[in-house]
Amino acid sequence: MNRLNPQKLLLSKWTAAQPQNREKHFLVTELFRDEDGTVLAVELQAVLTQRTERLDWQSLKNNERWLLGWQ
Repeated sequence: MNRLNPQKLLLSKWTAAQPQNREKHFLVTELFRDEDGTVLAVELQAVLTQRTERLDWQSLKNNERWLLGWQ
C-alpha cells in the first residue's frame, strides 16, 4: 500500500496498474478540499487523451490499481 501525504498530491504522476483505452499515465491536476482544508478527492488527467476523472484520494493507496510515478 502506498503511503501518501494528501497535501503533496498536486502534480504527482501515477501509472494505472491495469490500463484501459491505452490510458496508462496520469497526472493529478486538482485537489478538492472541504472547508477545513482537508483533501477529499483528486482530479486525475490522462496524459494521452487529456480525459479527466475525479476520485477519492484514498484510492491511490491501492497498489493493485495505481502505481506511484510513471512506470
